[in-house]
Amino acid sequence: MVAFQEIIARKRDGSPLTRSEIGEFVNGYLSGVIPDYQASALLMAILIRGMNTEETFALTEFMLKSGKVLSLDAIRGLKIDKHSTGGVGDKVSLMLAPMVASCGVVVPMVSGRGLGHTGGTLDKLESIPGYRTGLSINEFKKILKKCGVSIIGQTSDIAPADKKIYALRDVTATVESIPLITASILSKKLASGTDGILFDIKCGNGAFMKTIEDAEALAKSLVKTSHKFGKMARAVITSMDQPLGNAVGNSLEVIEVIEYLKGKRPADLDEVVISLGVQMLLMGGIAKSAKKAEGILIDSIDNGSALRKFEEFVKLQGGDVRVVDDPSLLDIADRFMDFKASRDGYISSFDTLKVGLAANTLGAGRKRIEDKVDFGVGFIFRRKLGERVRRGDVIAEIYARNKSAAGEASRMLSESIRITSRKPKLPPRIIKLIK
Repeated sequence: MVAFQEIIARKRDGSPLTRSEIGEFVNGYLSGVIPDYQASALLMAILIRGMNTEETFALTEFMLKSGKVLSLDAIRGLKIDKHSTGGVGDKVSLMLAPMVASCGVVVPMVSGRGLGHTGGTLDKLESIPGYRTGLSINEFKKILKKCGVSIIGQTSDIAPADKKIYALRDVTATVESIPLITASILSKKLASGTDGILFDIKCGNGAFMKTIEDAEALAKSLVKTSHKFGKMARAVITSMDQPLGNAVGNSLEVIEVIEYLKGKRPADLDEVVISLGVQMLLMGGIAKSAKKAEGILIDSIDNGSALRKFEEFVKLQGGDVRVVDDPSLLDIADRFMDFKASRDGYISSFDTLKVGLAANTLGAGRKRIEDKVDFGVGFIFRRKLGERVRRGDVIAEIYARNKSAAGEASRMLSESIRITSRKPKLPPRIIKLIK
């Protein structure tokens, strides 16, 4: 057997690793044979030197097979999952999953929590009293069979190697590696037994991928690697140059989701939701054209079937569905103050990263995975990119637990939102489709 330091040196010098060497790394680190310091050195070498397609496939496969891989063959219909790389105000999964399921596609979704400036799907769902994200695999399957959609968190049985390696990447500045991101995402998603995956790759100043080039590279890596596993896959690159929708913060975003499913659809959020839903229906064989798929999705809102599906899966996972008609059952902080325009003009830019961090100062997110999230705090934006404002107009409502936190969030918003005399050219919300 080759000494592990020789494997580190080979990758450091730019040589591709063999399948057996990658297996030695994943299995050795998971079992404790390879210590943190050697694993960290290899991860840094991968970050700097990269991995080719075969290496990325092997890394994904070993991480996937470190735990259970579910079979959903007993559940009728095609199973299509969706994954977002994360952003500010990104509550898309909460309405998209029941919409698509109400149209006939099974949606098995293993989601994550928020970390850094981005919000997490599980945190938003757990703001609904009683909602359980920690289901057993059998419960997950039963709910999928009954209603066609379930959103859970990663269990200890699913890709345990990813959980351990990601924790190390987080503290060793090795997160921003496309092969490592690809293996991390796919080892969890493929374990759910899905037939296909739609990737929402966020791009812009509020995303992990800041440039279109980086977003496209990640999209291609995810799609190509998924195809090598025999799975359907597409990726949509979407803009994250401003918060998505109007609400930022867990309970506030759940309210926006419910309002959306009742027919109140903010333009930017709607375009992203419908565009992603179209691709899921095309992959799931429900429609043969984008126009037909769009019509089916809009019908699911208009006829109430998407909202009923939302209520069904939330109830099956223990959530109090009375929140649909009575949002006061959600934990909502006081509207402490409003952030107002300091001058006349147009909102020309958001520092979306800083908006996310401002929400975190209120307690809406976490810096470390073990941090506790305050479900009730956040912002509701009343003005968005390109809109004209006058001095004193309310741009955002701030929901906070105390005046000090609200004041600090307001200060950060003032550094995040730029108002100019000239109307800006708006970036496209849907940037590119990769398939």
